Amino acid sequence: MTQQAKVGLRLPSVTVKTLDNQTIQLGQQNSATWQLVVVYRGLHCPICKSYLSQIEAMKSEFEEINVKVIAISTDPEEKAKKFRDECNLSMTIGYGLSISEARTLGLFISEPMSSAETDQPFAEPGTFLIRPDRKLHIMDVSNAPFSRPDLKMLKSGIAFIQKKDYPIRGTA
Repeated sequence: MTQQAKVGLRLPSVTVKTLDNQTIQLGQQNSATWQLVVVYRGLHCPICKSYLSQIEAMKSEFEEINVKVIAISTDPEEKAKKFRDECNLSMTIGYGLSISEARTLGLFISEPMSSAETDQPFAEPGTFLIRPDRKLHIMDVSNAPFSRPDLKMLKSGIAFIQKKDYPIRGTA
């Protein structure tokens, strides 16, 4: 059985394709870089569009503290492209996260409420901060689109973690 994501441990093996024709294994970043993986619900979600637009506006601030942001969803490539284009995003966008991989990350899965929403099950939001040593430092998952980390607080928290070598919490 595949281990589920837990803070203090390496992220389980999850690989996604990106819109810039790369394949990324989450948590396998450059050894000097932190990785912030933001799972969004998909093209159908207006709250995701707003949230990722806020992240895009802060992208340089995250880069200044050596954090590379990647946004991923269970959407197929066509929907991910449309999402990126509608939001004018320049960050790395991954697509095609499988439901089983989403479960491995500890994400909640929802069925569409109607065909007007979307046409497939999808992962609810999640945020994962992975350290350069590939350990999961912060994990935040939600079962609804309305609960997500405050981005300014998250950025200042990451800067604090880095400056003070703040330990991974919640491992007990």
